[in-house]
Amino acid sequence: MWRTRVFVAAVAALSLGVGGGGAAQAAVGLPPVVAHVPTSEKVVFITIDDGWTHDAEAARTLVERRVPASLFLLPGATDYDTAYFTDLVGTGRVAVENHTVNHPDLTTLDAAGKDAEVCGAGERLEETFGKAPKLLRPPYGAVNDEVRLAAKACGVKALVTWTYDFTTWSQTPPAPELKPGDIVLLHFTPTLAADLERALGAARAAGLKPAPLMPYLRSAGLV
Repeated sequence: MWRTRVFVAAVAALSLGVGGGGAAQAAVGLPPVVAHVPTSEKVVFITIDDGWTHDAEAARTLVERRVPASLFLLPGATDYDTAYFTDLVGTGRVAVENHTVNHPDLTTLDAAGKDAEVCGAGERLEETFGKAPKLLRPPYGAVNDEVRLAAKACGVKALVTWTYDFTTWSQTPPAPELKPGDIVLLHFTPTLAADLERALGAARAAGLKPAPLMPYLRSAGLV
């Protein structure tokens, strides 16, 4: 199976490089890259990446406020204290999605490397959570058609980036004015609880509510 996936992705990648028209045609049917979901409903989408810091306060906020969220997890981050994530998934409002195994820039890898990162993460997350992820967040938002081809070979239906990053890195970013369909990026860092509060506050200020991502992707015809 692994060799078949890599072979198909490699052949397809070669076809992308054959002429401008060939590239345009080959791109048809690839999973879309989504930074914003087209919708007229007053909703935003909360997404949280990586998984290394298991913040109890952030988990309480998600559970007690019944916040739908998509967690784009690295399998290694779920190997310890797996219950932190299975408890969140058990609420029925949290979905686990794919963020690769080692968080590389996928555009720098060959077909075998892309397969190992994307399919490998999907398989490990399925073993842990009992369901294969259908969405991929490419690390750093780095994506091209070869990455989309590899993702498709691994069963990915859409590559999800983001509209705004609310993560506190070196300093707290300003809260933007959210619009319907915006995708909010957060990370499992020590500041997640505060970052989540800022994101939820920005959503309230805009008259928006968090919603589950996959149903709206389906409604928009993106998956």
